[in-house]
Amino acid sequence: MTNRVLRWGLLSTARINRALITPLLGSTRNRLAAVASRTRDKADAYAKENNIPRAFGSYEAMLADPDIDVIYNPLPNHLHAAWTIQAAQAGKHVLCEKPLAIAVQEVEAMADAAAACKVVVAEAFMYRHHPQTLKVKELLDSGAIGKLRVVKGAFTFNLTREVDVRLDPAMGGGSVWDLGCYPISYARTMVGAEPLEAFGWQVPGKTGVDETFTGQLRFPGDVLAQFDCGFRAPFRAHMELVGSEGCITVPTPFRPGLNETILLTRHDKTESIAMAGQALYSGEVEDMADAVLDGKAPRVTLADSRANVAAMLALLQSAREGRPVTVG
Repeated sequence: MTNRVLRWGLLSTARINRALITPLLGSTRNRLAAVASRTRDKADAYAKENNIPRAFGSYEAMLADPDIDVIYNPLPNHLHAAWTIQAAQAGKHVLCEKPLAIAVQEVEAMADAAAACKVVVAEAFMYRHHPQTLKVKELLDSGAIGKLRVVKGAFTFNLTREVDVRLDPAMGGGSVWDLGCYPISYARTMVGAEPLEAFGWQVPGKTGVDETFTGQLRFPGDVLAQFDCGFRAPFRAHMELVGSEGCITVPTPFRPGLNETILLTRHDKTESIAMAGQALYSGEVEDMADAVLDGKAPRVTLADSRANVAAMLALLQSAREGRPVTVG
């Protein structure tokens, strides 16, 4: 399959699609081939606006087409599992937006479908593929700040719309699913292990979803993580990794761009480390090509995604019950 070009179909006309269109157009191993919507008129208009060759008037029609190899699933959270499984059963590889699912059992069902149908299913955590993230992990693993002790992070913004899928509990809404998944994933990636215990506090909104959340995770080896996320504070996105001999500050951890700088502090001296980056979403597109065409494991494995979902569920349960919860 190394000589093939993957033909991608967009499952809906969601706004996040625009992030994938540019890297797909610029890739030599991937091609944007189609878009599907619930109505043919909407699909046709979107295809024309974005120069997409084909349009489908239903999701089912695109999944049934043999000329589509990969499906990008940007649907609301509660639809991720069902449509990813349906795509896998149609023989399509799937790049599914984060969070991959909102229940551990859903992730397991997705993994079972991928294995049974011999397709690749991966979660679209774009920051995981960026050179900045890989560099931070390299610094940690090389002992640049000694033994890792604490990971701290935040991701917030003011959500001004009163009606939004992120506020709908029936659609997998809430700040942990939408924003907290990032610092949780970042902490797990950098620690290189899964949390043992979770504790969380939340401030629910009118619809009942968590609009403000703070959480703590305890990892093996006495490594601790703390984060906050929410829809009722100004935009903030940062990570800090504290070790026995120094710390690393990442000012733009989740949406790094072409030119970023991280700060490495040791012995009361701070060094700015600049690095060339890449277009944010190109990494996950090329990672899918590596997995499908070259047989490599996706950087974000389904086991990884399952563990992230398990951590989020434990945090949400802790906030509801007011007690620490074992992560499992």
